[in-house]
Amino acid sequence: MQQTVLTLKGTVEDVLFYNESNGYVVADLETEEALVTVVGELGKLEPGEELELTGSFVSHPRFGQQFRAESCVRTLPSTAVNIERYLASGIIPGIGKALSRRIVAEFGEFTLQVIEHSPEKLLRIKGISPQKCEEIAAAAQEIFGLRSLMGQLQGYGISPSVSMQAYRRWGTAAWEIIRENPFRLCEPGIGLPFRQAERIAADLQIPANHPHRITAGFRWILETAALEGHTCLPQPDFTELCLRGLGITEEDFESALQHCLSEQLLFSYEADGRPYIYLEEYGRAEDFIATRIAAMLAFSPPEDFDCTAAIRREEEETGVQYAALQKKAIACAFSRGIMLLTGAPGTGKTTTLNAVIHLCEKAGSTVALAAPTGRAAKRMAELTGREAKTVHRLLGTDFERDGSVVFQHDEHNPLEADVVIIDEVSMVDTLLFEGLLRALRLSSRLVLVGDEDQLPSVGAGNLLHTLIASNRIPLVRLTEIFRQAQESCIIRSAHSIIRGEMPDLTEKHSDFFFFDRRNAQEAAAFLRSLYADRLPKAYGFTPQTDIQVISPTRKGILGTVSLNAMLQEAVNPPQYGKPVLKNLLYTFREGDKVMQIQNQYEMEWTRDGERGTGIFNGDMGTVQCIDRISKTMRVDFDGRIVTLSEDQLKQIELAYAVTVHKSQGSEFDAVLLVLPEGRDRLSYRSLLYTAVTRAKKLLILIGSPRKVQEMVRDGHRTVRCSCLGAMLKAMVTKPASGTEGAEDT
Repeated sequence: MQQTVLTLKGTVEDVLFYNESNGYVVADLETEEALVTVVGELGKLEPGEELELTGSFVSHPRFGQQFRAESCVRTLPSTAVNIERYLASGIIPGIGKALSRRIVAEFGEFTLQVIEHSPEKLLRIKGISPQKCEEIAAAAQEIFGLRSLMGQLQGYGISPSVSMQAYRRWGTAAWEIIRENPFRLCEPGIGLPFRQAERIAADLQIPANHPHRITAGFRWILETAALEGHTCLPQPDFTELCLRGLGITEEDFESALQHCLSEQLLFSYEADGRPYIYLEEYGRAEDFIATRIAAMLAFSPPEDFDCTAAIRREEEETGVQYAALQKKAIACAFSRGIMLLTGAPGTGKTTTLNAVIHLCEKAGSTVALAAPTGRAAKRMAELTGREAKTVHRLLGTDFERDGSVVFQHDEHNPLEADVVIIDEVSMVDTLLFEGLLRALRLSSRLVLVGDEDQLPSVGAGNLLHTLIASNRIPLVRLTEIFRQAQESCIIRSAHSIIRGEMPDLTEKHSDFFFFDRRNAQEAAAFLRSLYADRLPKAYGFTPQTDIQVISPTRKGILGTVSLNAMLQEAVNPPQYGKPVLKNLLYTFREGDKVMQIQNQYEMEWTRDGERGTGIFNGDMGTVQCIDRISKTMRVDFDGRIVTLSEDQLKQIELAYAVTVHKSQGSEFDAVLLVLPEGRDRLSYRSLLYTAVTRAKKLLILIGSPRKVQEMVRDGHRTVRCSCLGAMLKAMVTKPASGTEGAEDT
């Protein structure tokens, strides 16, 4: 039932809860009729403030009726009594109850005007020195300025969190800067969507062809392309998108483009006689990557290490006999500044990697291991027996004053490691790889390990494929499936899929089962039975920790949204008195399996007394507890404990079922892979291959043979615009030699 929108006026009596990160507040409001509890993203409130709120009454299961405010017009208190309460709350440092009483006794209802516009008059008050007067005036300017900005922007439906970001960046000049160019709110670190900024621009009568709007529109077009994986766009495509999306003439477009290029706001590069347009940060990143790789290839490691003899001794000591390609990879890791190691499951990447690590350590080199996600780093640590970090944690995440992310380790503060090994490189995007290369000493060696047949990164770029296709970096592609791996039907099926061959769906092996279920409702019911009952009983698996349901899509009966609701009901149903929190899609309960779906570099976590920041896209965790009073949720992400506010719940999803893209970089004891019927854009080979290779001990595939065949036959690769390969070829004219499996594509 639709709630009635109401207007509520009153004075803030008390503030019960405030979240500084997003402006969410719970407060008691004194109205003419009654004392009302108000909740919403209103920014910081103080007792005595006068509010006019628009919203609706809602019923909370524990706290009863509340007024959920959607918008707010706030004014400073106007009566002497409320002004005294306002100042006594501690809003201005240095003014307590006694001093607020004396100030209001002197100036009455004009007190706040005096503090804001004539603070020197405060010197009349006993206890206020010239220095204290200056401190009060400075604090008041900031408080009044932020409140004024919030009031201005809330009129356009813009949240207090955006106002706070803008005020942190520009201070008391924020509104004048926004009035001059509202599209500055779209800048990184504030991140207001372009279309929202257009509402302010329209109200300020800024014309559609104004350079400020067109420049911001260019960034919007290219940022949208980056979300689809492109680091750049061909100039003809970029032109068409801008003319259509911004509604401007070709003359206005050309004039603005030349300005942006000359001011280095955009970057242009010509590849194969065709111009491409970049955002400055992506153009800079690809140019640096190509330049740095060229330098790493030119730098020769010391030649006083006999790798052949070292490998022979390693074989004698460990009893492991390395295949020819594995020996080639080990030698390459010692003789080249940068190398690529790729191969499908079961071809010995981990064995090769462990040999490289062991021999490097025996040679006196320090080795650093990292992977793109927390789960991938944890798996890398388990397979190598050594510490492995996320790439972000290896580099050390930090922040500029404008909120943009920087790394503590860069050219000026490089990593100490002699050898850096990165696993799951297919998941590394362009900007992260740039940050990694900037953090390496020129004498350091870099070993990049990944599976080229898996899906590309969520972020812009198709790094591993591009580096391999350039044929400029030493590459070893492991192809032999070792005997132990051949015993796994999961691995044999994965190799069949990547060759474009149908896996054998008729065999009933201990680690791979196929069930023909073509009706979506029947498939969902069968899946629920397997997840909640049959597999736990047959194998002793715990659903939340050992079993992962994977689907190609979010939509439909067999999409992750619907499956999550069904599986949550099966293993963590509602109970009387058990607290919940909700976002637009999901209801969260204590014990739920969840996933972070956005990078949050500033999110604080604790682990056994250690403190840090950073929870990233794809990190999985378990809801430990929910506090209904503060509307917060504590989540355990593999030992890192974070507390999420109600506003941050939009960054979390249930994770009983996840998409193939979200599962990448992780392995699970048991995988239930469901393949909905119907031809769609997600029916292709690398998606199926990536999903199949998530299973360690057991894979159950639910669908139809026809659907599997469709995906196996569709060998298309994701096409992403990038000039990195062309840049590499321009800077490194000689193809890589002495490597296995490199092809100039």
